[in-house]
Amino acid sequence: MDEPSKEQRIWQVVLAIPKGRVAGYGQVAAMAGLGRQARFVGRALGRLPPGHSVPWYRVIRSNGQIAFPADSEAFRRQVRLLAEEGVEVVNGRVSMARFGWQ
Repeated sequence: MDEPSKEQRIWQVVLAIPKGRVAGYGQVAAMAGLGRQARFVGRALGRLPPGHSVPWYRVIRSNGQIAFPADSEAFRRQVRLLAEEGVEVVNGRVSMARFGWQ
């Protein structure tokens, strides 16, 4: 059986993030066995296939900030999806102490 690709390992970690919680890009990279490849995590999430079920919106910057520009549709979508799970976003940030996945 083939080893999962780097992208598949990232997607598996993101699928494990509980509803109502968030994780940082670097945290996902480390949990996927990719060390400090946080930017690769962002690229991998950007390459998710159509119709996927990976909750990409649960991944944010380690300081709690949403990575998309505040005036973008992607930012508004991520805020909406997080809010639907009870995650509060204030001024484009999520409290990692309150909503972070430990």
